[in-house]
Amino acid sequence: MSTTEQVREQIHALENLAAVDAEVRALEEKLSEERSVLNTLKDNLKRLDDKLLIDRAALSAGDKQRAELQLDIRTMTHQIEHSREKLNRSRTERESNAAQRELEELRKLIRDREDESKRIETDTAPVRSAVEASEAERTRISEELSAKEGGIQAKLTKLEADRAEKGGGREALVKRLPPALFRKYEMIRERRGSGVAQTIDGTCNKCNMSLPPQLYHRLRREPLIEQCPSCHRMIYFAPPPQKTE
Repeated sequence: MSTTEQVREQIHALENLAAVDAEVRALEEKLSEERSVLNTLKDNLKRLDDKLLIDRAALSAGDKQRAELQLDIRTMTHQIEHSREKLNRSRTERESNAAQRELEELRKLIRDREDESKRIETDTAPVRSAVEASEAERTRISEELSAKEGGIQAKLTKLEADRAEKGGGREALVKRLPPALFRKYEMIRERRGSGVAQTIDGTCNKCNMSLPPQLYHRLRREPLIEQCPSCHRMIYFAPPPQKTE
C-alpha cells in the first residue's frame, strides 16, 4: 500500500472513530441524565426521610411532655377535691387558711401546667404541619419513583448495551491507526471533546477559524493529516459533496 493510500486509510479510520466517539459520548450523556433523574428522586426521598426523622422526634418529645403535664393536671385536680374536703372539714381559722392556701397553690400549679401545655402545642403546631406536608411530598415522590424507575432502568440497560456495542466497534477502528497517531488523537479528544476536524473551504469546521492559505492548499493538494493552528485538532481536507441534478 502506498503512502498516499495509507494516509487515506488513516483519514477514513479517524472519520469513523470520531463518529463512534461522538455517538458513545451522546450515549454517556443520556446515561448520565437518566441516572440523574433517579438519583434526584432518591436524594429527595432521603432528604425527606431525614427531615421526618427529626420532626417526628420533636413531635414525640412534645407529645410526651404534654401527656406528662396532663397527668399532673389530673393528679392535682384530684388533690383539689381533697383540699376542698379539708376546707369543708376545717374547724379552726388556722385549718381553714391552710386548706385555702393549699387550694390556691394547686390552682396555680394547674394554670402553670395548662399554660406550658398550650405553649408546647403552639410550638409543635408548625412542626406537625411540616410533618404532614413532608409525608404528602414523600408519598408523591415515592409514587413518581415507582412509576419511573422501571422505565428508566430499561432505558439504562439499553443505553449500556448500545455503548458496549459502539465501544466494541471502536476497538477495530483503533487497530487501523498507527499507535502514535491514535495517542495524539486521544490526547486532543480528552482536551477538546473531539479530536478530528475537517476543512472544505479553508475554514476549520470545529473552531470556525480560517486556516493559513499555505496549510489549506497543502491539505487540498494531497491526503494529509495536520493540526488546526487554532484549536489543535487533527484536520484534513474533505471534498465538498457533489451536487446531484
